[in-house]
Amino acid sequence: MPLLKLPDGPPIAAGRALHAAGRKHRGGAWKVAYADFVTAMMALFIVLWMMNASQPVKESVSGYFKDPRGYTKKQGGGPAGAGEGLLVHKNNVGEIQQQIEQALHQVPEFQKFSQNIRFSMTGEGLRIDLLENEQGMFFVTGSAEPTSAGAHLLASLAAELSKLPNNLVIEGHTDARPFRITAPRRAYGNWELSVDRANTARRVLDEFGLRPKQVVEVRGFADERLMIAERPDDARNRRVSLVLRFGQDNVTPAEASR
Repeated sequence: MPLLKLPDGPPIAAGRALHAAGRKHRGGAWKVAYADFVTAMMALFIVLWMMNASQPVKESVSGYFKDPRGYTKKQGGGPAGAGEGLLVHKNNVGEIQQQIEQALHQVPEFQKFSQNIRFSMTGEGLRIDLLENEQGMFFVTGSAEPTSAGAHLLASLAAELSKLPNNLVIEGHTDARPFRITAPRRAYGNWELSVDRANTARRVLDEFGLRPKQVVEVRGFADERLMIAERPDDARNRRVSLVLRFGQDNVTPAEASR
């Protein structure tokens, strides 16, 4: 009869052996089960929230899941520079104005020039007038060079206007004070200054994200269209105006001539 040989080393207790074996075979299945539980709870909370939500909220959620991209365009939530925002027209111009004003509040110098920004609705569209003061709020006095505040303001406007599909018109205006720099073979006056400031505004807007070809006109009026006609020398007559054309007028001059 063959002899049985015991294993070398100290004996192992039965309880310890069973515990070690159980620990060895235990996997990460509990993590999967826990993740399923958390997902189910989240789904339950969403269902409970939707059951108690208002009808507009239900329609919004339903519309987004049916057509995310199309619904974003409809609600004016497109990315900056995409021109996929809400088309501005006479019925929603107040909403768009509020949206732009909220963005301007984020400009560091807003409190400094808040009284120099004027919104108005005209037959052509939403007009944003940037009114100067005696010290030169948005442009250096007598120059087409923008100030720091003017550049920051135009950059913020570019971010908001680029979201909208509407065309943009930029105007330059001066007061009635004679302004003339005489140089050899060149005269520079209010007409040139008004056009140059409007065109500078266009370049800054383009630099900070305005969509290509969104600007369809750059106009210079010198002192022919005074904002404060009874005070033609008032500094507020010096202004750059951005006109966001209404949807029905959202055509280029070339298209309009066809």
